[in-house]
Amino acid sequence: MTPVPPASDTPSRSAAPRSICLLRLSALGDVTHVLPLIRTLRSAWPQVALTWVIGKGEHRLLDGLTGVDFVVYDKKTGIAGMRAVRRELKARLGAAGRFDALLQMQVAARANLLSAFIPARMRVGYDAARSKDLHGLFINTRIPDRPGIHVLDALGSFSEPLGLRQETVSWADMPVPADAFDWAGAQWPDDGRPVLMISPCSSHVRRNWYPDRYAALADHAADAGWRIVLCGGRSELERQTTDAILAAMRHDALDLVGKDTLKQLPALLARAQLLVTPDSGPMHIANVMGTKVLGLHAASNPERSGPYSDRRFCVDRYDDAARRFLGKPASALKWGTKIEFDDVMSLVTVDDAIAAFERRRVDPTHA
Repeated sequence: MTPVPPASDTPSRSAAPRSICLLRLSALGDVTHVLPLIRTLRSAWPQVALTWVIGKGEHRLLDGLTGVDFVVYDKKTGIAGMRAVRRELKARLGAAGRFDALLQMQVAARANLLSAFIPARMRVGYDAARSKDLHGLFINTRIPDRPGIHVLDALGSFSEPLGLRQETVSWADMPVPADAFDWAGAQWPDDGRPVLMISPCSSHVRRNWYPDRYAALADHAADAGWRIVLCGGRSELERQTTDAILAAMRHDALDLVGKDTLKQLPALLARAQLLVTPDSGPMHIANVMGTKVLGLHAASNPERSGPYSDRRFCVDRYDDAARRFLGKPASALKWGTKIEFDDVMSLVTVDDAIAAFERRRVDPTHA
């Protein structure tokens, strides 16, 4: 494949782009990290036309986002779906023919190939250190090579080749309809009891903790007077995990697993005082909604992919995992290395989780 030619006349505050296309298909947590970038672009250029090529499930979460036109790509449609995306974009672009800039924020092979169907003059992608799957062939401008930062800040740096800088982080535009809050409010009485919500599963199975350990933490919280609520999707794994947690608990819990929609999930998470979960989409959605997160980390580094706003209540066994499974400290690993081995989550103990819960329980900001 012929490399994309370099861009010229980089947009700046004095030469506002007329149109920008964002390409980030997945995952649920990662697309929430794009919201502050959109606010940065909108604040600088209120009139810019923003188009976001996004995955099907992720669109269900963000549908209704103000000031953004979505084009949905279903990965099951393959090349035919990519051609359909190109036709839709060309129809929208009209006489302009191409976007002033494409922000190619995903390095997976499918996303790289899809980007080739998006006409744009300036094609912004990752630095060489974070590139893979021939990413460099599909872009002509790179974001700064800045290791050691959170995923959200890396996505925010896509504004820099455009002459901007993401100086504030806000998710105020998260589109959650009023009826979603109504549904969430009807699930349990607002009687003043604090809520520990458990979302037990990640899409990466080796990041998942164990049902008996969730149950032990939940019983500890219930002993302290907290209401226990379980949430999650409709997969067989989530159902089986939830049933095992409930069977191992001494106390009752409210089981909402598989009962909400992606529009209702943010509203549901907003009702909790603390969410316990592995590195997962609900972790980041809860963070967007202002809910504190007890993240369970061993397979991934919470400094890179933990809850962005507040990681005080996370369990961090990433360095222990690096030493046990890779034979070196976490500081010696490439930033972003995943340690997804069988039994890696055994490093996260019940005592670890209870200690994190107690930090939240006695936190003076706890409401």
